[in-house]
This record gives sequence, C-alpha cells and structure tokens, in this order.
Amino acid sequence: MQRRHDLDWVRVCAFGLLVLYHVGMYYVSWDWHIKSPQAGTTLEPFMLLSGPWRLSLLFLVSGAATAFLVARSEQVARADGGRPRFLGARSWVLLAPLLFGMLVVVPPQSYYEVLDSRYPGGYHDGYLAFWARYLRGDGNFCDDDGCLDLPTWNHLWFVAYLWVYTVVLWGLWRLAGPRLGRAGEALGRRLGHPAAVLLWPAMLLGAVRLLLVGRFESTHALVDDWYNHAQYFGVFLLGFLVARQAPVWDAIARVRWIALALWLASWAGLVAYFTHFDAAEPPPWLRLCMRMAWGLDQWCAIMAVLGFARRLAPGDGPVLRYLVPAVFPVYILHQTVIVVAAWQLRPLGLAPALEGPLLVLLTFAACFGGYEVIRRVAPLRPLFGLKARRADGLGGRQVPAPPG
Repeated sequence: MQRRHDLDWVRVCAFGLLVLYHVGMYYVSWDWHIKSPQAGTTLEPFMLLSGPWRLSLLFLVSGAATAFLVARSEQVARADGGRPRFLGARSWVLLAPLLFGMLVVVPPQSYYEVLDSRYPGGYHDGYLAFWARYLRGDGNFCDDDGCLDLPTWNHLWFVAYLWVYTVVLWGLWRLAGPRLGRAGEALGRRLGHPAAVLLWPAMLLGAVRLLLVGRFESTHALVDDWYNHAQYFGVFLLGFLVARQAPVWDAIARVRWIALALWLASWAGLVAYFTHFDAAEPPPWLRLCMRMAWGLDQWCAIMAVLGFARRLAPGDGPVLRYLVPAVFPVYILHQTVIVVAAWQLRPLGLAPALEGPLLVLLTFAACFGGYEVIRRVAPLRPLFGLKARRADGLGGRQVPAPPG
C-alpha cells in the first residue's frame, strides 16, 4: 500500500500534456470543435509525438490507482466488519462531475461550435437560448458533415469510460478476486523481464489496431467504440493487475532508454507515413505495417515515461500535494476554457506563434483560478471530483489521494 509518487507525477504531467494537445487541436487540420482561421499541418508531426499513447497512459495509471483503491476499501471493510464500499464512492466521484460537466461545463463548447460552422446563415439567439435547446436535445444544428449531438460529453468521454471500466473490473473482482490476484502475480513473473515487458504489450496493442481500427472508427460514444475499448480497457486492466508487482516496475525502469529510442524511431516512421500518404492511398501491406508501428509507438512511449518517472520523479512535496487534487477540476474545465478563449482571441488576428502560447497561459491560469474557487466552495467540490470534506490543506485533516 506504499504510495506511488512517481505515478502521481505521471498523472499530473499527462493531464498537463492533454491541455497542450487540445490547444494544438485548434491549429491543425484535424477535425475539432472550432478551428483557427490559420489552421494547417505544421504542428501535426509534433501532435503525433503524444497522439498514440497519452490516453492509454492515463488509463493504465487509472487501472493501477484502482488496484490501490480496491485494496484500501477492503482493508477498511475488514477493520469495520462490513462490506467494501468502493464502487459507490468511486461512482460518486466520477458520475457527479460527468453529469454536471455535460449540463453546465460542456455546453459553451457546442455553442461556439455552432457559431463557427454548424448553423447555415449563422446563429444569433445568444447563449442562454442555445443552452435551453442544448438541454432539450435539439438535433437541428446541422451542416454538411451532419448534425450536432446534444447534449454531449465531449472531452469528458474519458470519465464515462473510466466509470464503465471501473464497474466491469469491480464485478470481476467480486466474482473472482483471488483468481485476479493470482493472474496479477503470474503476469508479474512473465513481464518481470525487460524484453517481455517491452515487446509483448506492444505486440498486443499493435494486433488490436491491426484487427479493429479499420472496422471500428473512434467515436468516444461508448456503445460502438470497440477499438478504443479494446486498447483502453486492456491497459486499464493491465495497470490493475501489475500495480503491486515490483518486478514489472523494475523491468520498466531498466528498459527506459531502449523504449525511448524505439518510441522516437516509430514516431519518425509514423510522421513520414502520414506526411507522404496525406492524400494518396498507401499500399495495403504498408498500412498494416504502420498499424503495428502505431502499437509499438504507443507502448514504448508509455514504457519510457513510466521508466524515467520511476527513476527521476522528485517524490512527495507541497507542489505534488497541491497538484494531485487539482488535476480533475482542471481537466473538467480545460477544454471549455480553450474554446472560449480561442474564440475571444480570434478578432485580434494574432499569429499562431504568439496566440498559441498565450492560449496555453490563459487556459492554465483560468483553470487553476477556477480550482482555487472550487476547493473553497463546499457545494462545488463534489461536482468536480473533490472530497466533500476539507481535505486538501484548507482545514481539517489531510487525506492522501490515490495515484490516479
């Protein structure tokens, strides 16, 4: 049950990277909620540096965190002579922010999306009128690409998926806890060698992409997103099983430099592939090879991040204790802040080299400013995933959060 501060740092940095990635989405040619008038392909190779793996990393760390939470809930239950209360508590932490986010935080994203492209002739009725139509599930906001689904969870799909995976895993644990424990120990022995921990998961992720990505488009709609479920629940379960298998984490640390080299090499290959075949149709054999390369990039990047974090993460301290509870509120707020700020900056006509960093600074400043308000207002705390009691240094006893 020793706290994993390296995983805390990984989670904090991964969510920080997510903010940078979503700012970048405003400036690239890929589909997003609103687009800069100066959007292009310049940033896309750099976006691919984290594109294949950043969410898989978060699900893996969340799986490891779930293992610690389940163990803690069972310890408390044994001490009290009752039943573990893990699922109810975890559902409250995830579902209350998800529902509140869908109803209050996310609607401005859809509003500016409508202003940007999705309503013929423009939309002029103002935000409150749009919000009422949003809550009614109005399906009349359409363009050539289709109609806007309202209400929506947009970037909060991660929370919905995490809750579903948690429910499934809890069910497996209640039905076959000892077997899952033995499976984790067996997996720890198998993956306790550097070559095994580096290659086997990479091959599995590559095979998942090879078999499923062409059949199931990434939708983030939960019910039809089978490629994403295969990869994300897979790494979530892996994180849960190996969370307390020290040989696996030691092997990850030993293989970090090789993983870094393979990650950068596969990234260069993906950049060359997507650049060359941006408009042309690649040969089928090459497409299949690059799907395997995607899995290699995905896993080797995760190994490099976890390996270097295990060796270099600074450990506990006041900065980490501040950032750990801040991550979830900042995550909930960040994409709405990006969309609103980008729209308000647009009339200034700033060059992306100036506007982009300014947008990053504004996003972090607004999100952490929002967090400072949220942590001090008791009714807001559970709506952003914070404990109802004052447990973050504002009064009362401090309760350490799990690593994820």
